[in-house]
Formats: sequence, C-alpha cells, structure tokens
Amino acid sequence: MHVYWLEQTEANVPEDNTWLSPREIAFVDRLRFAKRRADWRLGRWTAKRAGAACLDLPATHDGLARLEIRPSPSGAPELFVDYNPTPVAISLSHSGGRAACALASHAANLGCDLELIEPRTDAFISDYFTEEEQALVSQAAPADRDSLATLIWSAKESALKALRMGLRLDTRRITIMPGGRCGQTAWTPLRALCVDGQIFPGWWRSGEGNIRTMVADPIPEMPIGLEISMPSSNRSLHCA
Repeated sequence: MHVYWLEQTEANVPEDNTWLSPREIAFVDRLRFAKRRADWRLGRWTAKRAGAACLDLPATHDGLARLEIRPSPSGAPELFVDYNPTPVAISLSHSGGRAACALASHAANLGCDLELIEPRTDAFISDYFTEEEQALVSQAAPADRDSLATLIWSAKESALKALRMGLRLDTRRITIMPGGRCGQTAWTPLRALCVDGQIFPGWWRSGEGNIRTMVADPIPEMPIGLEISMPSSNRSLHCA
C-alpha cells in the first residue's frame, strides 16, 4: 500500500486565513491562545497541501479552502472536499513548529507521529513502556537513549492513532520493535505489536532533531515524500 508524506513548518503557513473554509475560520477565531492557533493552522495547512497534491486539486487559496479536515466520532481526522468525504485516510502530527501529514487509501488504518528528541525520565519509561521496551532503552548506549525512547514513544502514538484510540488506550498494550539503529535518516522498518495479536508494520526515520514514525494496515510501502511544488497529476490515492 502506498503512503504519502508531507512536512511543513510555521514559515510555510500564510499569514492570512483565505485558504481556510468559513467553518475553519470561525473555529480558529475562537482559539484564545497564540500557540494553539499557530499549531492548529500549521496542521491544517500541511494536511490541505498534502490532500490537494494527492487528489490533484489546485493549491490556490480558493482551492485549499474547499478542503476540510474534520474529526470522526472517534476523534481521528477525516478529509472532506466541498463538504463531501474523500477516499483518503489521513493522519496528522506536529511538534516544535513542524507538522507532518501521512495519507493513504481510505480503507487503511493509518497513524503517524512527529516527536522532538528529548530526554524521557525513568519514571516516564516505567509508566508507559512495556518490559521489553524498557529493556531496549536500558541496554542502549547513553548517546542513543533519548533517541530510542523518543522513537518508541512516537511509534506508540502512531499505533494508537491507527487504532483510533489515542491515549484512551494503555500504551503498554502496544510493544514497539524498531529496526535499524538510532540516528537513521532514511526510512527504516518497525513493527507495533498489540496485545490482542494485531500487528501494525511501519517505518521511522530521524532528522532535524525529530523522530518521524508511521504505521498502517494493510502493510505500507516506504513513505513517498510529496513534492508539492511540482505537478501531481501522476499521484492518485483512489487506486492505492
């Protein structure tokens, strides 16, 4: 299964809101805190640019205003065009002024996450990681500990999104098995194993001080980076 990936930063987001739909403009106007507004606008901009590229829609502000990302009953995002659902599964994440969006065919269970590499306390790892994951972190070289702990946490977040549960589910019900080694900047396989026997294959990579992860069912191929400055006529998720 094809999965498409796009990242954007706050510098990419226009200052005006003409690329938002009327419903979205009304929502963002109600957000009181500047950081919350900035994060929300960054996530929507990234998702709209990715959705427009994959659906071959114009990337003009008027064209982007036709797209909306709405929460499903579970809270997971869904992509609409002209108030109609699209055949696209979408997952969003943001961290430290950067946002990521993954897209696949509608039938996919998809989750992605972007996390800033930072220290995780022993108490955090004990509370949220399985025994197998705790052992991996304890055996890691000191220079790799923060990256590995961030990778495991990020992959758990991706799996929880693919399950459409979020942090309502105990994170210790998922065990992450990362491939490769810390610091990999190329997409590298991983697996998320759920206690009910469900397995989510996925991918991870690092760079710019962040870890990116994505998991999906059916089995995803390596994520394809979207070049939004180029024509997208040869990309279609309808047949992915």
